[in-house]
Amino acid sequence: MPTPTERLERSASARSFGSGRQALRQAVRATVRATVLVSAIALLAGCQMLGGKSATVGVVTPGTLRPGLAADIGEREHPRVVATYGGVYEDAGAERAIASVVGRLVAASDDPSQSYRITILNSPAVNAFALPGGYLYITRGLLALANDTSEVAAVLAHEMAHVTANHAIERQQKAEATELANRVVSNVVRDPARAREAVLSSQLSFARFSQVQELQADVVGVKTLAGAGFDPFAAARFLSSMSQFAALQNARKDGSSAPDFLSSHPTTPERVTLAVQAARQVGAPGIGERDRTAYLASIDGMLFGDDPLEGFVRGRDFLHKALGIGFSVPAGYVLENSPEAVLASNGAGTAMRFDGADLTNYDDLRKYMTAGWINGLLPESVRETTINGLPAVVGSAITQGWSFRIAVVRIGRNGYRFIFASRDPNTAFNREYEDTIQSFRQLTPTERARLQSLRIKVVKSQPGDTARQLAIGMGGIEPSRRLEFFSVLNGFGPDEEIPAGTAVKLVVD
Repeated sequence: MPTPTERLERSASARSFGSGRQALRQAVRATVRATVLVSAIALLAGCQMLGGKSATVGVVTPGTLRPGLAADIGEREHPRVVATYGGVYEDAGAERAIASVVGRLVAASDDPSQSYRITILNSPAVNAFALPGGYLYITRGLLALANDTSEVAAVLAHEMAHVTANHAIERQQKAEATELANRVVSNVVRDPARAREAVLSSQLSFARFSQVQELQADVVGVKTLAGAGFDPFAAARFLSSMSQFAALQNARKDGSSAPDFLSSHPTTPERVTLAVQAARQVGAPGIGERDRTAYLASIDGMLFGDDPLEGFVRGRDFLHKALGIGFSVPAGYVLENSPEAVLASNGAGTAMRFDGADLTNYDDLRKYMTAGWINGLLPESVRETTINGLPAVVGSAITQGWSFRIAVVRIGRNGYRFIFASRDPNTAFNREYEDTIQSFRQLTPTERARLQSLRIKVVKSQPGDTARQLAIGMGGIEPSRRLEFFSVLNGFGPDEEIPAGTAVKLVVD
């Protein structure tokens, strides 16, 4: 059962908002990020750490590949991957931290002759993946979550294992076969129930295939990690950190963390257990290099969270410095600044989406609202109004058992769109919608000047310090969540005393 936010994303009305985030970006940039084709996504080696999927049956062997094919694919898709993930993040310290381990890992890998091109992506997501030809990608969000050099090395070793095993090519082949099989079944089998059962079976087969690849890369990665002299238990440790971070993010969204049974990734406990077993084949805990202090020093000052060009989430406020706009959601809602739109959910069945639109060709807001981009629009509900002195149009829609409240606010040629969705459009739903759209406003010059990006700040703990004490120094995060956030980010329990002189990460603005 989809969560409210997922349902809003998939709804017929919401699908028409697909270009809205681009409209927000266009107001700041001259160009919009390119969209990666489905075929490109299928070629990613699938290590989307927090639940992303790769759409990718027969497996090809390395010997069947045209010479140079992998490199050609990687070179072709690299620009589109970079564009989709916010561009390249340039940070000298982070680059040095990665460079310090790559040579050692390559020398200890299954194919020391393989060359790699590693790119840091300007994305707050905790993610890493690979393309054929040695193209490896790691996000700044992942670098921020890691606590020492060995954890970053564990991620890179895992991705190198995907490359040396040609997993991306295998995944693409299996995806193509799965798609063909599903098409044949759908066209030939007359019984809809049997056809659906066959399609689900093939999807499960692909999911298991991908899971096997992940587990293989975990084992090979740990072996490479140890061979390079790093702590072999770092892989299990970082997998645990990712799991805790994912739980924290899921709790912020809607309180639901139900697993997707078609996920291409094995459950984290399974991977942690396997990683620990692989590490124990090397030795007991405590062996190998970790180097927390040097690593954290290298990411001190690194951008954290949203890129300024995408706006900022500050508690229940969304603020965009470049566009000079902001709004607030009611108590109980949690905001998420996703690549597609700004999303929010109250955990009780209501979801909100905010994005932008180009109104250049619409002098009349009523005509824009009735232009056909909303399925199930109730024409009699459409009316023009003003919101904090800005021209606006509001309306309602009903489709597929869902009720929607929509508002579009105009500033020049740019439109800013709100959509609220619920199966139970009660008084609270209407009030929360009204409170949110009425909070939309233009920021003052002083507010824009004061709005700063979040950064990682590394400090040394003092005698007697605990996570609870240090978390107070966090900025840009809801006070009620600072302790939990600090604990997950640094790997210390809330009341655990942190040894004096330990480097820890704070998030500050």
